[in-house]
Parts: sequence; C-alpha cells; structure tokens
Amino acid sequence: MKLAPDKLEAHLRDSLAPLYIIGGDEPLTVEEAADSVRAAVRRQGYDERETFFVDGGFDWRELAAQSRNMSLFSQRRLLELRLPGGRPGDEGARVLKAYAAEPAPDTVLLLICGRLEAAARNSAWYKALERAGVAVQVWPVTANELPGWLQKRARQRSLDMSPEAIDALAQRTEGNLLAAAQELDRLALLHGGERVHADDVVAVVADSARFDAFLWVDALLAGDSRRALRALQGLRAEGAEPPLLLWALARELRTVCSASLRVARGESARGVLESLRVWQRRRPLMERALRRASTRRWHACLARTARCDLVTKGLLRGSVWDEMVQLTAFAAATPARRTPA
Repeated sequence: MKLAPDKLEAHLRDSLAPLYIIGGDEPLTVEEAADSVRAAVRRQGYDERETFFVDGGFDWRELAAQSRNMSLFSQRRLLELRLPGGRPGDEGARVLKAYAAEPAPDTVLLLICGRLEAAARNSAWYKALERAGVAVQVWPVTANELPGWLQKRARQRSLDMSPEAIDALAQRTEGNLLAAAQELDRLALLHGGERVHADDVVAVVADSARFDAFLWVDALLAGDSRRALRALQGLRAEGAEPPLLLWALARELRTVCSASLRVARGESARGVLESLRVWQRRRPLMERALRRASTRRWHACLARTARCDLVTKGLLRGSVWDEMVQLTAFAAATPARRTPA
C-alpha cells in the first residue's frame, strides 16, 4: 500500500509489514523514514540487520540467497537494501518481484531508493513491492511548504519561533532540509524556553540555501522576482553551468507557451496541462503562470532564453550572467495589464 511519510509512524505503532520501499530525493526525509522502520523492527525483536549496497557489480543472487537462508544468530532480522539510482535492472527486478510474491519469514526487507521517476513507480517490480508491503514516496518540500515544515519541526523541539523568525530561517535554508534541521537543533540549544525572533536567526544561522536549476525556474514561473534573482545568484556562486540552466528553463517555457496558446483559444487550463502530461504537483504552479502573463509575453521570455543561449555559444556579444539576470527579472515580473494573446 501507499503511505505518506507523515503517516508512517502511526502505521508502525499498529503493525509491521513484511517489506518497505522508501524513495525520494530529500535525503533527510528518506533517512528519517528509514530510521522509523529500523526503530519499529527493533521494538519487535528484530535484532539482526544486514545491509546491501547496489552498485554496478552487485550480485542479486546474494540477496536472493540471504532471503532464503535462516539466520544462525537471530530468529528475526532486517534486510536493508540501498538502491541509490532507483533502477534495479532486469535481474534485480526479477529478484524483487519474486521476493514480493513470497517474502522471507521472520524478515523485514527495507529498500531505500534515491529519486524514483514515474516510470520506476509504474514498473512491475515496484508495483509488486507496493502490493506486498508499504511504499513511502518522499516529495521535495516546496518553498511555500517550507515555513509550515519548519514550524512543525520547531514545535517538536519545544522551540517558540515568531513568524518573522520562521521566514528568516526559511530564506536562509531554502532547498536544504538537512541544514534547516541542524539549524533548528542549534536554535533549540541556544534559545530553549525563549521566544526566538528574526534577529536571533540572523545572528546564528548561516546562509545555507542550496539552489538548483528547477528551484530557480519555479520561482521565475511563480512570479517571485526576489527569490528567482536570489536563486540565480546562488547558482552562479556555486559554479552552475549556464547551458544547463537555460535548458531547464527553455523546457518549462515551451510547455507554458504551448499551454497558454491553447488556453487563449478556449480550452481549460486543467485539461491542457493534463494532455501535456504536466506532473500533477506542478499544475498549480503552471496555472498560476498562465494567469499572470499572456502568450505573447511567455513567447518573449522564450526568445530571451534563446538569446542567452547564443551568448553562451559566443554567437552574440555580452555577459551571459547579465543576460540571465535581465531574463529572470523580465520573466518573473507580473505585467500591470495583461496583453492580448
């Protein structure tokens, strides 16, 4: 069965499945979910743990053999399998499907994956594991969700933070949940029992925001100029390659342009985004982008992206980073008046 990460603890208090598969690209949340499973099996007397790391030379027959062999030292055990790439290959898929069909007795299998694409989650091996046990898919915490995530975690630490302090911490740790969790622990040690204000956060929290191309693109599409420009500045400081950033932006802009043209012709935004196979979690962002600017403006953004690409190739003069700053400011700005498509 499918289970949200925040429902896992309650499930583990009531029952224990024969296998768990935990996947996602938020390492902190993935590891905390795995820790919850480990703690639950220890409470149930599973005091032996064997760990396997799947790399290019991994022999899946070893896992199959271990699942059939009874332990000499313990009646109950945890088999932990780490699959960073999220792709077991043909042999691994066969072994996992066979295991799901007949889980080993007195054994819990914990499969920890990295990011799982839709193709992997729809594969036969994944579906077999999902039916036989519990599948926990971890999604990234968005910028809009981060303040709530921080507030909830602060309460768990009996940390009283003002809304301004939460906003300051969110700004300084955006895109880096591990840093956010560590800074909350520091604040709890320094200000336990006291009200934490924004100045307290600024005084002790380093700027740990980690931006990637998609975070920059999302801020731009959302019309958040300040965050988009700050993300671009962070990407430049981290040595990001402009061609990769422009590729990510152009891909999203082409989708927005196509959707905007069809919406202008009378189709519903929801139906258009569904037909374009836009990921469901991204549809609210795309709908917001369609509402705030016209088809003509989004095509202008795409043209500016193409110009930036020509600058990176030396076909036009100029600084690509200066061009990208201008592109970001233009694309993230919401026109005072919507122009006809």
